[in-house]
Amino acid sequence: MATTKFKGTDVELLGNEVNVGDKAPEITVVNSDGLGDVVVGGAQGHKQLIIVVPSLDTGVCATETRNFNAKASSLAGVKPTIVSLDLPFAAGRFCSTEGITNLTVTSDFRNKDFANAYGVLLGGSVLAGVTCRAIFAINEDGIVTYKEIVPEITEEPNYDAAIAAVS
Repeated sequence: MATTKFKGTDVELLGNEVNVGDKAPEITVVNSDGLGDVVVGGAQGHKQLIIVVPSLDTGVCATETRNFNAKASSLAGVKPTIVSLDLPFAAGRFCSTEGITNLTVTSDFRNKDFANAYGVLLGGSVLAGVTCRAIFAINEDGIVTYKEIVPEITEEPNYDAAIAAVS
């Protein structure tokens, strides 16, 4: 059973665990800009950086998204995507307010297909039903080349390692 921590307490991760070397599941999520479908994972002919956050309405998630937005402008041939369970309307407002233009910001709110397929859905805690904080790098052929489940949800990920994984 995979776990992460929230304020020092272990939290179970639900769903199918995806690891480095695995074929990244191809999942459809909802774009925060217009409610259109966005496909993440699978072989798309370009590298993908999938950044999973619990909610853009928290300080750590907002900071993480702003930091990746700044770093994404230097990533050639990489599609960086934020996935959360926030409603697309709230995510869209966040992007507009914060000037997030270098990332595709999406929601998995409809069926939690992404959260379940990638094993990032929090179970049995006060945060049950949202995603943990995670990063997946996927190569052009749809293979996971990097994975980070941030050990403590209230902390930021290893930006340098995530960027290096797709550079």
